[in-house]
Amino acid sequence: MIAYVVRRVGGGIGVLFAVALVVFVLFEALDSDAATVILSRAGGGDPTPEQLAALRTELGLDRPAPVRFADWLIAFGQGDFGNSLISGRPVADVLLGRATNSVALALITAALLIPASLVLGLLAGARAGSRTDRVISVGALAAESVPSFVFGVLLVATVSLSLHLLPAVSLLPTGASVWGRPEILVLPVACLLIGLAPHPVRMVRAQTAEVMASPYIKTVRLNGIGGPRLMLRHVAPNAVSASIHPLAGSVVGLIGGVAVVETLFSYPGLSQELLRAIEARDFPFVQSAAVLLAAVGIVVYLLADLLTLLVSPRARQVAVGDRI
Repeated sequence: MIAYVVRRVGGGIGVLFAVALVVFVLFEALDSDAATVILSRAGGGDPTPEQLAALRTELGLDRPAPVRFADWLIAFGQGDFGNSLISGRPVADVLLGRATNSVALALITAALLIPASLVLGLLAGARAGSRTDRVISVGALAAESVPSFVFGVLLVATVSLSLHLLPAVSLLPTGASVWGRPEILVLPVACLLIGLAPHPVRMVRAQTAEVMASPYIKTVRLNGIGGPRLMLRHVAPNAVSASIHPLAGSVVGLIGGVAVVETLFSYPGLSQELLRAIEARDFPFVQSAAVLLAAVGIVVYLLADLLTLLVSPRARQVAVGDRI
């Protein structure tokens, strides 16, 4: 088990290095850099070559690309994310302030997404072919077929603009805590749930229906076990263990979903700051944010793997046998 975790962690570090390298190469391929953006904004016109050369030297952009990448990589490995090329503030401070709001949105969504997906999937799969199953399956398929931002627009149009129940945008004063205005989270969370829940619901439903039709469950029923005891002790553990990775995929999907929702509802999260940093060619901020977001996805999948090993004897046997 320890060897398996070490291999997965090593693979994750390799993925993070690849992400950092790809982001760096894409930044180098852009037609301008932070010096060009800063001087264009300050002067309102095209900067002179002398001005560009002086500012690039000041920002360290005149050094060879491999040297800059190596310097950033070493500093990042030591926990130093560097300073923003635009504002001069430590990248860690900017990330912490913005990421806190994004994390709050993601945590609330995940806390609702996982139990809702499990309950709906188990309910539909346990009664495969019934009216309940058809309603849940058709609803999940319909929701999965429509982009989440479309539901966001519809929620704003109905709940906010027509019924005036909730704010249409999730604005937050600078320095204020999102927990002080929970009403601004309702529509973004609802939009994320509608967009992310259908896939795991369908996966859990499929696994539950398969377990219910297995000879094992038929034998259990012949022994007089049914009702909640059958579901909780025999069906749910087997169905859920096979659905852990689809659920993990939906949690990782929150990274992209949150970015869309934050833009749609003007929510003051990390995505807005990241878009501004890309526009301003702020390499240290974009590079650090991209690697940290990739790390979140890797950690979620690693936890899903470990949870699968804990609940599935077969998966443990394969991992220990070094065949993964």
